[in-house]
Amino acid sequence: MGENQLLYRLALCNLPGIGPVYAKRLLDHYGCAEAVFKARRSELARVKGFGRTRADTIAAFDRFAGLEKEMAFIEKHGIRCLFYTDKDYPQRLLRFKEAPILLFCMGPADLNSRRILSVIGTRDATEYGKQMTERLIAGLSAYEPIIISGLACGIDTAAHNAAIRHSLPTVGILGHGLDRIYPQGNRPLAREMLKQGGLLTHFNTSTEPASYHFPLRNQIVAGICDALIVVETEPDGGSMLTVKNALNFKKKLFAIPGRLSDKNSSGCNQLIREGHARLLTDAAQLAAEMGWTEPKNSRVKQAELFSSAMVAALPAGEQMIFGLLNGHEKMSVDQIAARTRLTSSAIAIALLNLEFQGMVVSLPGQMYRRTA
Repeated sequence: MGENQLLYRLALCNLPGIGPVYAKRLLDHYGCAEAVFKARRSELARVKGFGRTRADTIAAFDRFAGLEKEMAFIEKHGIRCLFYTDKDYPQRLLRFKEAPILLFCMGPADLNSRRILSVIGTRDATEYGKQMTERLIAGLSAYEPIIISGLACGIDTAAHNAAIRHSLPTVGILGHGLDRIYPQGNRPLAREMLKQGGLLTHFNTSTEPASYHFPLRNQIVAGICDALIVVETEPDGGSMLTVKNALNFKKKLFAIPGRLSDKNSSGCNQLIREGHARLLTDAAQLAAEMGWTEPKNSRVKQAELFSSAMVAALPAGEQMIFGLLNGHEKMSVDQIAARTRLTSSAIAIALLNLEFQGMVVSLPGQMYRRTA
């Protein structure tokens, strides 16, 4: 791609008040970005939906010198500029009309890989959430998906770290330019990600991580994947914005359940209860629902989703029932009552909590068994 072509594409992305929808309309009309800026003002005004105001905005654009500095940064750091008509542009994003026309990528990740998962959740992650993220991604390693997240604290960080530990490519979608990393504590993680995945943004350098930049970041997280997995979130948490985008884009949505008393899992439990998300228990279930088959000459690493530490954190009654089911394929409520001498109401509450956490499954005839 010639320097002039990139310069005019950058200029098109930086026109005030002209987003990707109108930019694509201009490109459809003129064929390339350079022709847009060389067109007469009167001709621009006649483009459908533009008029004199938008034509004046294009004609008055005078920030080319600053964009030349942007181009120097791009060249110095080996940044890939992905235009929406390029084959390397993430094709899944083209399904929503407000997809950015230009993306900036560092790292070797194939953004059109056949299997892409976005894993998101609260910044205030619990040990349960971090462990579940680790176990899930470990179990997915043989299927070789790309793991997408937002490089934020909490679940995002856990997802990126787990991907690196299990030799999976992982890409962080940023709400700022590539000249910085936010949060700063994730700089070492970002450097590791560049070796086998990458960083992706549609923001120029010098763009700070302002709160109003993250809605589009969340759209990209939802749009670039085959399925979105929510690990921990409250009903009004920031992850819910990404969930709404995923639902609008008709993406498959999964949620890992948590205990009814845990606020960080309340959003996941709500998504499952309302039928928006599938209750997710392990990697094998996800692979089956996605129609993934194990790669040839590879063996799926069977990761135990429920660690001893997680079981130890359960209330005494739930621990007792979970341990009792370990040696039986299935048991009835009456059998559990006879073995534990718990009241029927205590058993019902314990089983419900275990079921919400994906640790047991109910069967016909009031029978129960463990999921793993």
